[in-house]
Amino acid sequence: MTRCAADAGIILQTIAGLDPNDPTTLSAPVPPMLEEIDQGVHGLRIGVDETYISGNTDPQLAESVLAGIGVLERLGAVLVKIQMPDISDYMEAFGVLCSAEAFAAHEATFPSRRDDYGPCFQGWLDKGASVTGAEYAKANNVRSACRGLLNDIFQDVDIICCPAMTSPPFPITLEEMYGPRFLLDDPDWGRFTVPYDFSGSPSISVPCGKNSEGLPLTIQFVGRHLSEALLCRIGHTFEQTTDREALRPDID
Repeated sequence: MTRCAADAGIILQTIAGLDPNDPTTLSAPVPPMLEEIDQGVHGLRIGVDETYISGNTDPQLAESVLAGIGVLERLGAVLVKIQMPDISDYMEAFGVLCSAEAFAAHEATFPSRRDDYGPCFQGWLDKGASVTGAEYAKANNVRSACRGLLNDIFQDVDIICCPAMTSPPFPITLEEMYGPRFLLDDPDWGRFTVPYDFSGSPSISVPCGKNSEGLPLTIQFVGRHLSEALLCRIGHTFEQTTDREALRPDID
């Protein structure tokens, strides 16, 4: 969403903080996002689960992420072996929660204006409409459990490092944007994002390489709640150490 981690910090500095019109926003003061951005990563504890990173992940992507972790280790970061929790239940719970909440958000116009929606999103909202209260409650319990498990992991590390997706970028077509990948027919597609959606953990993704076809690959850093300034610092340090410009994809 921005050209570099520092720019992400600038944007976040502007949009973060308490909104008197939104009772769900936090009252915690917004820290200066760029004040410590040049302090590097020496001594930071990076949680690494190689099985989580590499299992069912595109091999070139996994290799690039592991190489990126090695860069941070050479800069003085401390690698800590962690074991990510089994997320097999998370994806099903995500489908229940996300579709039901989407249906609630579109209640004013769906199904009354059903024909204004594309066929795939119609199906997604229909799925949400069919979710029972009991199903939602069970899925919400899974979300709460996920938060607790990740809180335990963050007792021993400052950040978790992993890919952002399981594959390199794919064509942006209507079929890809609204097809099976996004309707959770592939239960593995969101394992690097759904747990952090559930836990509310902030994250930042930066380029870490290109695959054999020249497609960009990304490394993701996930932090504790309210660790956005630290994440900007880590992303910035990684960018300064790698050839950031060469890693950016060509955009016509």
